[in-house]
Amino acid sequence: MKLEISNEAAKWYREELDAEDATYLRFFVRYGGVGGKIPGFSLGIKKDDPKTIHSTVKAENIHFYIEESDIWYFEDSDLVIDFDKQQQEPVLKYV
Repeated sequence: MKLEISNEAAKWYREELDAEDATYLRFFVRYGGVGGKIPGFSLGIKKDDPKTIHSTVKAENIHFYIEESDIWYFEDSDLVIDFDKQQQEPVLKYV
């Protein structure tokens, strides 16, 4: 499982979450929400200290990561986060 994020999306998260350099932002599985890979679940994001990182990528001086405990959600897919310029927000794609 690979994690990719565009610089535009990373910048958006940095600004929205007031993240400073070297901050760790975790994508985590949550119950509920819309647009997820598995019905009834979706991804959230929060500032968190890593415990057991499965996948990580650094962009805009921020560490984005997914914990080992959440890898079941991706079912052998990669997570690619891009930025939709019309909607002015990140777009998550499972490839």
